[in-house]
Amino acid sequence: MGSIHLNKVSKVFGDLKVIPSLDLEINEGEFVVFVGPSGCGKSTLLRLIAGLEDLSGGTISIDGNDVTNAPPAKRGLAMVFQSYALYPHMSVRKNIAFPLKMAGEDKATIDKKVEDAARVLNLTDYLERKPGQLSGGQRQRVAIGRAIVRQPTAFLFDEPLSNLDAALRVTMRLEISELHHELGTTMIYVTHDQVEAMTMADKIVVLNRGNIEQVGSPMELYNHPRNLFVAGFIGSPKMNFVEGKDAQAFGAPTIGIRPEHLSYSSSEGAWKGKVGVAEHLGSDTFCHVHTENSGTMTLRVSGEAGLKHGDTIYLTPEESRIHRFDDKGLAIA
Repeated sequence: MGSIHLNKVSKVFGDLKVIPSLDLEINEGEFVVFVGPSGCGKSTLLRLIAGLEDLSGGTISIDGNDVTNAPPAKRGLAMVFQSYALYPHMSVRKNIAFPLKMAGEDKATIDKKVEDAARVLNLTDYLERKPGQLSGGQRQRVAIGRAIVRQPTAFLFDEPLSNLDAALRVTMRLEISELHHELGTTMIYVTHDQVEAMTMADKIVVLNRGNIEQVGSPMELYNHPRNLFVAGFIGSPKMNFVEGKDAQAFGAPTIGIRPEHLSYSSSEGAWKGKVGVAEHLGSDTFCHVHTENSGTMTLRVSGEAGLKHGDTIYLTPEESRIHRFDDKGLAIA
C-alpha cells in the first residue's frame, strides 16, 4: 500500500501562514517530487506528512486511515534526511540494523533484512566498516538502507543529495530511481533542483509560497505549464519571456519560448540581437543573445554551431511551441 491523501492541510507559525489550505492525492507506488524555490514550504509539507510538525488545519490519511494526530512512529513512514545522521561508532551493519533492534526484532530477522538491504544498495562489502571510512554517496546509501529495513508504507526524502558533489548527485539520482523501480514503494522526494524533479518523478508538485501551482508528470509541466511561475521554474535553461509589442505580435500580453524552440539566421527573423556569452557544453551550446527590444534571450544550438561573441543574428520562435499567457500570468489555451 502507500496512498496518502491531504485534505485542506495548512500550517501557520504565529502570524506567518507557511502552508495555506491545500489538497493533494499521492497514489500507491508513485514517485512524487515536491519542488520549488527556497522557502516555498516543501520541507514543511513533508514534515507535516511525517508527523514531525503539527497541522494547523485539515487532515492527513494514509491508506484510508486518518493519521492527523498519530505520532511519527505510528504512520509507517521512513524518512531520509539531508544529513546522514549515522552513528559514527557503529559499523554499517549496526547502523542499518538499529531501527529493527529498537523495534525488538529477533537476530535472525534482523540479519536477513540487513543482508537484503545491503544487496539492493551494493553495500555488502562495506557492512563491517564505520561511516568515517565511507564516501558521501556510500553514507547516503547506508541512511537509505536504514529506512529500507523498516519496510515502510512510503519513503520520505528531504533533499538527500544536497551534500554530495555534482558527479555523485547524478549517480545517486539514478540509484534512488532504480531503487523505486525495484521496491515499488511510494516515495516522496523534496528538492529545489528542478533537474532532479524532471529526471526522477512520476509526478511533480510545484510549490510557491506554500501554494500548489501545478501537479503533473514532468513532460506535462514542461509542455503545458499552467502559469508564468511554472513555465519559468521548470526547464533548464529557463524559458525566455517576451512582453509588450513583441509579444502582442504573437497574440498575447506575454509569450514564452524555450531556448531549443528558437531558430536563428544571419539575415532575417522576429528579433535582432548580438551574441553575448556562449556556454559550450560539448553536445550543446547556450548562447545569450542581447536583443534590441526584448532583453537577453537564451538560444540552444548544436555544440558544433559556429556562433561567437559579437555576432549579429536574428531569432525566430517555432510558432507551434510558443506559450501564451494573459495579463494575470495564466496560460492561454
